[in-house]
Amino acid sequence: MNEGWGPERTKEVCWHDPHVLAEAAQRLSGSDFLAEMVAGRLPAPPIAALLGMRLVSAGDGEAVFSCLPDESVYNVIGMVHGGWLCTLLDSAAGCAVHTTLPAGAGYSSIEIKVSFLKAIRLGDGPIEVSGRVLRVGRQIGFAEGLARAANGDLVGQATTSVAIRRPPSA
Repeated sequence: MNEGWGPERTKEVCWHDPHVLAEAAQRLSGSDFLAEMVAGRLPAPPIAALLGMRLVSAGDGEAVFSCLPDESVYNVIGMVHGGWLCTLLDSAAGCAVHTTLPAGAGYSSIEIKVSFLKAIRLGDGPIEVSGRVLRVGRQIGFAEGLARAANGDLVGQATTSVAIRRPPSA
């Protein structure tokens, strides 16, 4: 039945205990928390290992990820699945909001609107996804994300809103 398919391929995914991050988020401001992750003093979240994404900078209402897609994120028509890019855009925009929050605050996506501007394939090199705060209120934050291929081509754009959960004392 699988004649011509070639050998099955695998991908190993390793991550650290996510409770380490949850504990750190309670004691560090969002900006400090993400700076510790960029510096390698905190582990990346499990989703980063799964998707191959790396937070490269964060601060002052901005966050930037880099990610090199592999064929494990291909869809049925031989290009990178849009859900992969949507997740990266959501992460960058959400982390941009996180840089503005106090210790113990959290957030969760309410909605995201993504425009896929160009197909992504393996030869496009690493994708850089930047998030930028548009506005942060007491309960809702708004941000945008832009995704660019290694040659600078804009491959995706998103706007998002997130619900903010602030600690009782904030």
